[in-house]
Amino acid sequence: MIERLLNLTSKNERFVLGLMSGTSADGIDAALVKISGNHTNMELKEIAFHNYSYPDGIKERIFRLFDDASAMEICHMNFLLGGLFADAAIDIAKRAGIDKIDLIGSHGQTIYHIPDPIDKDYPIRSTLQIGEGSVIAHKTGAVTVCDFRVADVAAGGLGAPLVPYTEFLLYSNPSENIALQNIGGIANVTVIPAGAEARDIIAFDTGPGNMVMDYLMKKLFGCDYDKNGLIATSGTVNGETLAHFMKDEYILRKPPKTTGREYFGKDFPERFYAHCAERGISSKDIIATATAFSAAAISYSINNFVPYKVSKLIIGGGGAYNNALLAQIKELLPEVHVMTQEKMGRNSDSKEAVAFAILANETIFGNPGNLPGVTGASCGKVLGKIIVD
Repeated sequence: MIERLLNLTSKNERFVLGLMSGTSADGIDAALVKISGNHTNMELKEIAFHNYSYPDGIKERIFRLFDDASAMEICHMNFLLGGLFADAAIDIAKRAGIDKIDLIGSHGQTIYHIPDPIDKDYPIRSTLQIGEGSVIAHKTGAVTVCDFRVADVAAGGLGAPLVPYTEFLLYSNPSENIALQNIGGIANVTVIPAGAEARDIIAFDTGPGNMVMDYLMKKLFGCDYDKNGLIATSGTVNGETLAHFMKDEYILRKPPKTTGREYFGKDFPERFYAHCAERGISSKDIIATATAFSAAAISYSINNFVPYKVSKLIIGGGGAYNNALLAQIKELLPEVHVMTQEKMGRNSDSKEAVAFAILANETIFGNPGNLPGVTGASCGKVLGKIIVD
């Protein structure tokens, strides 16, 4: 094993694959990159990206894991998803004409995340991602790094967000304060001050991204999401409802903080819907208001928890394609240049998968991949478990 890792780190260039399935469980994001060096000497080129939809019925089975799954179901799905992740890795390499992937970084699928202790007798934090890395390593033959979050949590951290370290490597600017806003199921922001060191980074989850909107779109319109924000654009924001939910405890809480489906999943959007229904708010207006809630949580976070002026906000993730959401963010942050990853010559969809390719590369070089100032961990930790088949 040690010999193989030494051979891998001695290569001038490595083909590294990042695999990611997010809180919305929309499928497997696979990003193939070429990396040379590591840490601040890293150079990266994105070669290919593809989103692999889950086979029929798999997304529903994943969602059942979020609520009340048996140990048997979790055990089975851990290996089943590992196989699907491996199949995605094999396919994207074939599409790109790459004979051999050197390294894989797999985030897996989060099925439960407990950043706030729930047991007064054992006040610990915990997190659980599945998608067995040993299956990925066996089927692909590539060195595989998985289970990135647990080392940070073991050191007392929140286990999230982890992407900020990679954003520091990719986006640091000597003369400009930059913020990167990812809008997946949950939205998270990373703020990189001009000329920053890693310890200067501010990052946290701002609140729901697409999660509440998507749930309500499914409930009210039978659609998985509001394509291009067309429903939200046709509706009117209800100011009273928006003001009510902007008083939510998580929105007002100071960083460091992280959240997920456990907080903004089914119960929260059902409360949001009930509040609207009691007031006779139309379906289109409910979607418009839910969209405004995500935008307002983002702008509130930047205005209240960032101690200096941000000049540029770069948006990625699925929410970057929601025109209503983007328009509302721009309106709420009039002095900030709001743009998407595409305007930077990058890909909004591939950003997080690329991040876990970078984290895997940092891991094999023995570099810490968390930022204690972001997660609250007691120290920097080399992230992930390395599997050599």
